[in-house]
Amino acid sequence: MKSIIGRKMGMTEVFAADGTMYPVTVIEVLPNTVIAKKTNEKDGYEAIQIGYEDKAEKRANKCELGIFKKAGVSPKKYIYELKGDEVYAKNVGETIDCGIFAAGEVVDVIGTTKGHGYSGVIKKYGKHIGPKAHGSGYHRQIGSLANNGRCNNRVIPGKLMSGHWGPRQCTVQNITVIESNSEKGYILVKGGIPGAKKSLVMIRSAVLTQKGKPEVKALVNYQKGE
Repeated sequence: MKSIIGRKMGMTEVFAADGTMYPVTVIEVLPNTVIAKKTNEKDGYEAIQIGYEDKAEKRANKCELGIFKKAGVSPKKYIYELKGDEVYAKNVGETIDCGIFAAGEVVDVIGTTKGHGYSGVIKKYGKHIGPKAHGSGYHRQIGSLANNGRCNNRVIPGKLMSGHWGPRQCTVQNITVIESNSEKGYILVKGGIPGAKKSLVMIRSAVLTQKGKPEVKALVNYQKGE
């Protein structure tokens, strides 16, 4: 298992050697700097604490400055914990780049979905709108909650109703890494991932191993556009 923090920058498309077009998400991956290590003896679990993206020293409080000074690194804007044998081998002060993932690997991406606030069923679930004539009296309401005579004393669990829509943590499993470029600091993954543009995401090794993806070999050697 291995993992890294990156930033979703948007989506584009790439072309395979046979000319097939695939949508991909571009994830910017700046160096993840190790600032501390969690051990079984002291903390009860093993993990590394990393800092992502530099920030001005005046933006950090005294507690944060003490942590960064002890690690011998510049102040960081975001702090995360990562787990995995490969990343745990890193020492304090070292960095992790996107080179830990190679093209063709299957990964999970964890992000925070967009926040839509309180939304109705038409916007949230794509329900049909009512007649738009003035005399109908029904346009965007939720509609009947009747249960056809079953359990009339309550609403059956699972009924789609209006309510808060995001933001929440969401994981997309088993997506393919198309390209990993350590020099320019980005990873291309096939398809979409949760989150708004410029939101932080975590890329980790796939928990559910998926075998026999037919498009992996074709996508590894896609034709780069100049």
